[in-house]
Amino acid sequence: VTVGGVIGLGILRGPGEIAEVIPQPLPYLALWLLGGLFVLLSTAVVTELIGVTPRSGGTYSLIRHAYGPYPGFVIGWVDWLSFAADLALKAVVIMEFAAILFPESAAWSRPLAIIVTTVFAAIQLRGIGLGALIQEFATSLIGLVIFAIALVLFFVEASVTAETLPVKNGVGDWSLVIATIIFTYDGWLYASYFSGETKGGAGTAARSCIKGMVLVIALYMLLNFALVKSTGLAALAGNELALAHALELVVSPAASSIIVVASILILLSHQNLGYMGGPRILQALAEDGLATQRAQKVGTGGNPVFAVVVTWLVTVGLILIGGFEFLLLLSVFFYVPLYLALITGVLILRRREPHAERPYRAWGHPYSTVACLLGWIVITVFQAYAERE
Repeated sequence: VTVGGVIGLGILRGPGEIAEVIPQPLPYLALWLLGGLFVLLSTAVVTELIGVTPRSGGTYSLIRHAYGPYPGFVIGWVDWLSFAADLALKAVVIMEFAAILFPESAAWSRPLAIIVTTVFAAIQLRGIGLGALIQEFATSLIGLVIFAIALVLFFVEASVTAETLPVKNGVGDWSLVIATIIFTYDGWLYASYFSGETKGGAGTAARSCIKGMVLVIALYMLLNFALVKSTGLAALAGNELALAHALELVVSPAASSIIVVASILILLSHQNLGYMGGPRILQALAEDGLATQRAQKVGTGGNPVFAVVVTWLVTVGLILIGGFEFLLLLSVFFYVPLYLALITGVLILRRREPHAERPYRAWGHPYSTVACLLGWIVITVFQAYAERE
């Protein structure tokens, strides 16, 4: 769940967007590495909170434990909306990629995006068993695809003469770079949405977040180093599907179609995971009397049926509202306050419950916790300033 939840849309189109602002190889690679290490440190802090909260529901359950019912109510609903925004975003991008293979489908992108997200909502209505099988297959596929692309690019260099484009250096451009990095690494707490249903309990869920992020960072760095080595950043700058373009330059034009197909399959798996995790937030809220009681009812297949349907309805509404950049910035707008609240929650529980059993403890606490808190505050202030208009 952690690896499959993190790797996806961001790494597929992020390199091309970031290369427009940071075209030099060393700063480009440093950004990916430092971003990954900062997220890993944040994960290592917040997983302490996961370990002491043996309950499904993700961020809502964690925030409720640390802050109480009302903050849990607010953050729980924000987190649920972020899932709906993420589902809408990825459904829209699936159709953008499909239009590369079938240009005539571009005229029907929104209706088709709605159909795609409806199919995966229906899968969850059938039951958790089918969704779990899809996720296991998808995670294996995602890891193999990224590793295979990196190997091909690493060992084959293209002779590319790319036009040097003006470097974008505005505040809005850097805001989009930061949003892209956050979005690309987001998903590091996915295991917490299933803590109460995991063999080994919350401690296992906490440690899986750390292990998953280590694997993700290694794959991302391998892939980005291979991109720099094979084609260079100038050839990728501004490309909406940088990995496909890189393989097109290195191997053949036909290779780009293979990557587009693989990318669509990866994003389809994210639809599956989104409908597994998002409704569990509503279910947990309902169990505590903070959402309609119908949302806690579990169907014969093991999923909260009403919660799945409501999540689908909001996702469809967001698809109808806006395109990629709107949904990306909306998603990041939801993510960052959640990170701040979770990191602060670790500090609160250390003070309020000093003797509680902690199957996992934050690395380097309190220094690491304070460093993460300050880092996310700086990011929040910058993003708020950059998107003030």
